[in-house]
Amino acid sequence: MVTVTPAWLKQITLLQNVPDDQLQWFIDASRHYVVPEGEHLFVEDDPIRGTYILVSGAFKAYYMQNGAMRLLGDSGPFTITGHLPFSRGKVVGATATATVDSQVMLFPVERMSELIRTHFELTQGLVHVMTTRVREFANYQQQNEKMMALGKLSAGLAHELNNPSAAIVRGAASLKQHLQQQPETFKKVMAIRMAPEQVDMATRRMFEVMNRADRPVLSLMERSRREDELTDWLDDHRVENAPEVAEHFLEYGFTPEDLDYFDGQVETGHLSPMLNWINNNLITEKMVQDIQEASQRISDLVCAVKNFTHMDRAHDKQFSDIRTGIRNTLTMLNHKIRKGNVEVVENFDETLPPVKALIGELNQVWTNLIDNALDAMETNRRGRLEIKTERDKEFVKVSVIDDGPGIAPGDMDKIFDPFFTTKDIGKGTGLGLDVVFRIVKQHNGSIKAASEPGHTVFVVCFPFDN
Repeated sequence: MVTVTPAWLKQITLLQNVPDDQLQWFIDASRHYVVPEGEHLFVEDDPIRGTYILVSGAFKAYYMQNGAMRLLGDSGPFTITGHLPFSRGKVVGATATATVDSQVMLFPVERMSELIRTHFELTQGLVHVMTTRVREFANYQQQNEKMMALGKLSAGLAHELNNPSAAIVRGAASLKQHLQQQPETFKKVMAIRMAPEQVDMATRRMFEVMNRADRPVLSLMERSRREDELTDWLDDHRVENAPEVAEHFLEYGFTPEDLDYFDGQVETGHLSPMLNWINNNLITEKMVQDIQEASQRISDLVCAVKNFTHMDRAHDKQFSDIRTGIRNTLTMLNHKIRKGNVEVVENFDETLPPVKALIGELNQVWTNLIDNALDAMETNRRGRLEIKTERDKEFVKVSVIDDGPGIAPGDMDKIFDPFFTTKDIGKGTGLGLDVVFRIVKQHNGSIKAASEPGHTVFVVCFPFDN
């Protein structure tokens, strides 16, 4: 085993200025032993035993999160861990396992009060270890919180992209199959004897009907009645594929009067191939329209992602429309909104001037507040989310309001504290609102919350130019 001396301990930067007699007392009061490879130095949730100094060897530390074991980090010689002066923890927060035979020095927790009373410089050095550890762990957890939020958004985005991309694949396959059937229809159309001016009139009328902007929204019964009218007309005029033609004609707002018009443009016997040719055009138009809408949906999502992350802008404060960031956030969370059967009400003041801010940072604020509201309304299996923007003198005020069960009165004073969460185990780290609080303060603003059953509101307020 390595012989631990004051000179050896002074290789630890934070103990360099501790007098030798205090370090020797520390050594003499500690237990020195070896942890065999594969054995635990300590186990999560066990009572704290004291302060550990790793003399030789190596350990891996893990902790449980959301039911899974996650690596916290590796430790080697000169690492100080475990209980430290003024620590309030009673149980271990992680599990450390030796990766090789490792020597440790354990200062018992029972003598910590004696250390604090009689050895100032040693206490001071160990307190610095504690503050450094807290800062590093907070940074790690905050980064982890961001990654968890990104994971949620990525899952929702993948779902949102899957639907339109699948629609494009289906539409393209159907369109290809449909076009392969066109030659037979083309033969019948070519047999029609029509003057060029008749063709122009028929084509013009077809596009006039297709481009009508005042198509009525029909109830199921009204739609069925009108489709039967078209089918009867087509059957009376011996038009092939009457039910299919009627269905597609109704979709584009064709009426029996429109059919009478086409009947007047062709000779007897030519009406059926002409109307089926129009029907094929309508089917092609609908397929292309579906593909176009699905492609536009993907384009909108990609645009929302780019604007949400602000990836094409500099990383300093810039003037921007705050409503755009909120709407992009809603787009990113749309899958969760639909899944929760949530009605979104945008009560935006459209006269608000641009705000100067770190837009990417503000989007984290909207993401956390809206995501929390959606989580809160899960118990209702439905909900109403209102987002309100308004001007308050030289400040912009954004309110996020949900009709969930509310926050318990005893928790209201703690909701912005790091690591405090009201969510079930495995659903939250307690850092979302802490991140929100820090970003709002960074923008010289404030955030307040009020809650009662059925009405919870978070109000963010910050200057337009800061």
